[in-house]
Amino acid sequence: MSKRLYSLAVTMILVALVLAACKPKAPSTPQEFVFGVVLVGPYNDHGWSEAHYTAAQYVTKKLPNTRFVHLDKLNSADRPETTLEQVVDDMVSQGAKIIFTTSDAFLEDTDRVATKYPDIVFISISGDQVLKGTAPPNVGNYMGRMEYGKMIAGCAAALATETGSIGYVGPLINDETRRLAASAYLGARYCYEKYRGLNPDDLKFTVTWIGFWFNIPGVTLDPTEVSNDLLNAGADVLMSGIDTTEALQVAGQRAGQGERVFAVPYDYEGACDLAPDVCLGVPYFNWGPGYVEEVKAVMEGKWTQRWVWAGPDWKDINNRDTSAVGFLKGKALKAEWAAKVDEFIAGLADGSINLFVGPLNYQDGSTYLAPGQKATDEQIWYMPQLLEGMIGPSQ
Repeated sequence: MSKRLYSLAVTMILVALVLAACKPKAPSTPQEFVFGVVLVGPYNDHGWSEAHYTAAQYVTKKLPNTRFVHLDKLNSADRPETTLEQVVDDMVSQGAKIIFTTSDAFLEDTDRVATKYPDIVFISISGDQVLKGTAPPNVGNYMGRMEYGKMIAGCAAALATETGSIGYVGPLINDETRRLAASAYLGARYCYEKYRGLNPDDLKFTVTWIGFWFNIPGVTLDPTEVSNDLLNAGADVLMSGIDTTEALQVAGQRAGQGERVFAVPYDYEGACDLAPDVCLGVPYFNWGPGYVEEVKAVMEGKWTQRWVWAGPDWKDINNRDTSAVGFLKGKALKAEWAAKVDEFIAGLADGSINLFVGPLNYQDGSTYLAPGQKATDEQIWYMPQLLEGMIGPSQ
């Protein structure tokens, strides 16, 4: 090669290198952010677990480049050999940076496994470890103020009953389930008296606990049988406090045989779809906004430990982007009842209706709230007994 050709080749290579260096670099793809969700029941149970699964889907729509991994049916009946630690191990191996454990059945195990993974954030749903000061530093708590939803549901039930008897299908017995059943009772008493002009002391409100959040054959009472028993005993409205929809389905079956019965399911906004003609409405959790807030905080490195008890957005309790708790009216809620429910909701919203004000007694007659005394958050959260007038065991 001549010196001239060699020089020209070197020049061309140098020009190419300069041009390559000046070429804009393609933007790097943001790293995918993974979060985990552990469900106690089936992801499609039309109840508690499906509401959480829906929230996880909501996060992926609201926060770009996020993905969730999940395991459902983590309970002693469906997965007796699987531990929460094993599930978390797998989720962490898949890149999860925050994990939602969505049952009070997971509280102790969540704290235990959190110490194993101090760099992973855990959100213990419905727990109070942070409130009590016992949580590891990487564990937070989140819960919706379903007490309001249950009050509204109780109001709807009281407007519909003709027998003056409401049956409540409860899960296991603890502070959460007692305060939710009590909230339904207080809402029912208020509307029975204020909107119907009837004596609230004449309203029968019976709670039957099945023993867990959903049916486990051979372990719990069968919620289908419990629902039928409550109706056979005179109730004409069934309220559900369990994760699944047996009460609504039984009411639908009985209505199909010509009985005048109604039901109020729980947890999931689409629950009424299973028996719309008897459904008065459903108080439901909208976990999506809370999930987004927690995931975003971890993504941005701004997460701090908190105990969150998130209430409704009183401007619109059914706003999917802002309200942690909602109430969807059902097909069976007549127009005149619906108007009273709206009035009741408005009173809760502006504070003119506060049902946790004394005088209120516990079931054994001891004082819960003295006359005029307003309950604190902790007095509502920790409820050791049902309220006076409720039928059913407190322990």
